[in-house]
Amino acid sequence: MTGALITGLGVIAPTGVGAEAYWAATRAGDLGIRRIDRFDVTGWPVTLAGEVDGFDPADHLPGRLIAQTDRMTQFALTATDWAVADAGLAPDHLAGAAISTAAAFGGFEYGQQQLQALWQQGPKHVSTYMSFAWFYAVNAGQISIRNAMRGPASVFVGEQAGGLDAIGNALRQVRSGAAVVITGGMESSRSPYGHASHLGNRDVSRERRPDRAYLPFSSEACGYVPGEGGAILVVEPEGAPPRGRAAPYGRLLGHGAAFDARSPGSGLLRAAELALADARLSPGDVDAVFADAGGTRALDLAEAAAVAALFGPHAVPVAAPKASTGRLFSGGGPVDVVAALLAFRDGVLPPAGRVAAPDPAYGIDLVTGRSRPWPGRTALVLARGAGGFHSALVLGAPGAP
Repeated sequence: MTGALITGLGVIAPTGVGAEAYWAATRAGDLGIRRIDRFDVTGWPVTLAGEVDGFDPADHLPGRLIAQTDRMTQFALTATDWAVADAGLAPDHLAGAAISTAAAFGGFEYGQQQLQALWQQGPKHVSTYMSFAWFYAVNAGQISIRNAMRGPASVFVGEQAGGLDAIGNALRQVRSGAAVVITGGMESSRSPYGHASHLGNRDVSRERRPDRAYLPFSSEACGYVPGEGGAILVVEPEGAPPRGRAAPYGRLLGHGAAFDARSPGSGLLRAAELALADARLSPGDVDAVFADAGGTRALDLAEAAAVAALFGPHAVPVAAPKASTGRLFSGGGPVDVVAALLAFRDGVLPPAGRVAAPDPAYGIDLVTGRSRPWPGRTALVLARGAGGFHSALVLGAPGAP
C-alpha cells in the first residue's frame, strides 16, 4: 500500500502552545495538569484539568471569527494556520484540499454562553452563530471556509479514538488521489457545562493533587484527568515536492479500527493488527508503542494485555506522554502522533508524566522519569474511545521502509 507524508504540524496543548513548545515540555516531563482556573470549581468533585495557558485568540484570528467560534474552533483554526505554514502551502495548494477532522464534545463553552443569554435576556439575545458554533463538525467547516478549500470533508466522532480515525481517513484519501489533506482533532470542554459532562464517568480522577491525579500503568492509578487541545497535521502523497522544509516529519503507513464494547483489550489488539496489516509490517518491525493510557487499573491492564499479546512482555518500549497533559479526547491521538514524529527526529522517547515506575503486573517497558534515547524508525499509536471505539496508527520515520 502507498504511504503518505506528514509535512506540517500545529499543536495546542496544556504543556505548550506550538509544536516545539509542546515537545520541549513533553521531553522534560513537565506537567500541564493543574487546578481549573477558567471557572470556580469550589465544591466540585473534580477540580483538576489539563488547561491551555498563554492562548489569546485575538493574537491569531480576526475579531469576526472570534465572535462566531467556540474556543475549540479557535484552537483548530490557529493550529491549521501553523500546520499549513509549516508545510509551506500556498492558498492555491489548498483549493482542492480535503479535510478530515474529529471532535467528541463540540463547542460547549459557546453553547453555555448562548443558553445563559436565552434564559437571562431572551431569544433576541441568542447569536445566530449558535446554529453551528456548538456542533462537533464545525471545525472542519470553519477550516474549509477560512482556507477556501473545496475538497471532500469528513468528521469522526469516536471520543479518544476519533482523532486517529480522522488521520487514518486522511491516509486513505491520499491513497485515493488527494494531493493535500488537513487532518487531526481538537477539543475544549473547559466550561462549567462542559466540565459537568465528565462527572458521570467513573474513570475520571477525583484526586486533588496534580502530580498524583493521572498515573497510567502505575500501582497508584486512580483515573484520568480531562484536558483540552489537540493537533492539526498536513498530509501529502509520497513524492510531493518539498515546500516548507527539507524533509517531512514522517510517514503514515497504516491504520486500523475496531469496535468492541465488551472486551476493550480485544478491540485494541484487533485495531493494532489491522493497522500493521495495512502497513504490511509485522510486530517485530515496531520500535515503540504510544499508549492510550486509560489511567484506571482495568483499562491499563486491558491495554497492557493487548501490547503483550502483540509483542510479548517487555518487548517494546511504551510511551505515554498524555500523562502530562490529561486526556484530550479527539485531540489526544493526534498529539501523540506529533510526539512520535518528533521522537523520530530527536531520537528520544518522552516520559509518562509523573509516573515513577510501572506496576510490574502490567508487564510493559514504560518510559518513566526522563526521556530515553531511542533510535526507532517505526511507532504504533493506540487510542480508545468510551463505548467501544478502538483505533491504531502505524508511523514511520522519514525514509523508513
